[in-house]
Amino acid sequence: MKKLITILLLCFGVQVIAQNEAPKGLKVGDTAPEFVVTDYAGNKIMLSEMLKKGKVVMTFYRGAWCPYCNKYMSELQTNVAKFAEKGVSVIAVTPETNEFVKEMIDKTKASFSVVYDEHRTIMTDYKVLYELNDELKGKFKTYGIDLNKRNGFNDNVLPVPATYVIGKNGKIEFVHFDPNYSIRAKMEDVMGSL
Repeated sequence: MKKLITILLLCFGVQVIAQNEAPKGLKVGDTAPEFVVTDYAGNKIMLSEMLKKGKVVMTFYRGAWCPYCNKYMSELQTNVAKFAEKGVSVIAVTPETNEFVKEMIDKTKASFSVVYDEHRTIMTDYKVLYELNDELKGKFKTYGIDLNKRNGFNDNVLPVPATYVIGKNGKIEFVHFDPNYSIRAKMEDVMGSL
């Protein structure tokens, strides 16, 4: 009986740890965490300053190696003028170094701010960061994707490709958070939330 209780406690403990490790994303109504970073173009970006001008569409993308990410960055670029007409700024956050941010910009012609989240602070604060398990690490190697090289660290992390609309008051007004990397926020839904 004592052994059964110990096994149950171990299983429960592992389950809790696993649940704590899974990214949850922020929710509508949450306050968007402040950040101060330098984007790819060398501009100092401060969320609170961006919000003085209007709402912010913020998206997290996995990397230039990801065709779904490149497609989504292209969609954002196609709509960047419509966002600007509404006084909305767009920012994309990635774990990839600026060398690979340039690769994405070359592919998609993105003209909005793109940020290399070098210290993983933004991804952590927005609750989108996760570490690849051994099976996924193996798949990435099979496909020739060296995340450690592309991300500049040996941490094998990626963000859930989430999109947030942040209101001028700093509150999250729209969330698209789906661990299925192939499903992204629809532009009409993002536009409709503005």
